[in-house]
Amino acid sequence: MTKAHAMVSAIKAFNDNYIWAIADQASENKNNKIALVDPGDALVCIDYLQQHHLVLTAILITHHHNDHVGGVSKLLEFAKAQAWPVTVYGPANENIAQLDVALTENDTVDLTSLNCQLSVLDLPGHTKGHIAYYNEELLFCGDTLFSGGCGRLFEGTPEQMHQSLTKLANLATDTLIYCAHEYTQANLAFALAVEPNNSELHHYITQVNRLRANGQATIPSNIARELTINPFLRCHLQPIKLAAEQHIKQTLTSDSDVFSVIRAWKDNF
Repeated sequence: MTKAHAMVSAIKAFNDNYIWAIADQASENKNNKIALVDPGDALVCIDYLQQHHLVLTAILITHHHNDHVGGVSKLLEFAKAQAWPVTVYGPANENIAQLDVALTENDTVDLTSLNCQLSVLDLPGHTKGHIAYYNEELLFCGDTLFSGGCGRLFEGTPEQMHQSLTKLANLATDTLIYCAHEYTQANLAFALAVEPNNSELHHYITQVNRLRANGQATIPSNIARELTINPFLRCHLQPIKLAAEQHIKQTLTSDSDVFSVIRAWKDNF
């Protein structure tokens, strides 16, 4: 796969959303074109474009929730007024009116002007048609995987979400995770309740608290870190299984069942 050469910047939106701006960081190709991932708020994106003198060329959507697609129409109107052609990519299995290119697993997105190619994964669970975009360097996973946690099950089943998270867990361990929310502190409080003796988790909590105290983002994370601290990626391990069984006072026979228990536990934490 083509090396990404991607520079990713965060645009903060609402209370805790991140909209991701993708640019080409290779010096020989550097230009003022960008793509946006999950632009729920058009105004903060337009401010970012104008402040940095950028041209929008593509919009990538992971799922249909309004805090991820709510800004698309206004952004397209703004781009049209500048005579910028913009291609909108998104999940084939969700009803998103503005899509130009509908995607499913194993499709690719060639952001030629950014020297970046991304592959698509189907990740049902949070919604039925949720997708992610990834390559050997980075992952845009919307509301499926967060640092220390995972998305709520609004449309999919626990089995679907567990399978989706397993796909992400199998990506290269140095893959940078660009999720859509700053939920890390709350997620880690729950992770500690599930796995109080995890020394890596204690170390990460200290690191995250320091970042947040200084107003800094905890994202991106990476797959290696999440495999050591995120209970939703660790359902196959005995400490997580025992915690889930103790929580419901029942024996659990599958990793998917363990996931289902801790996801329901987190919902009421």
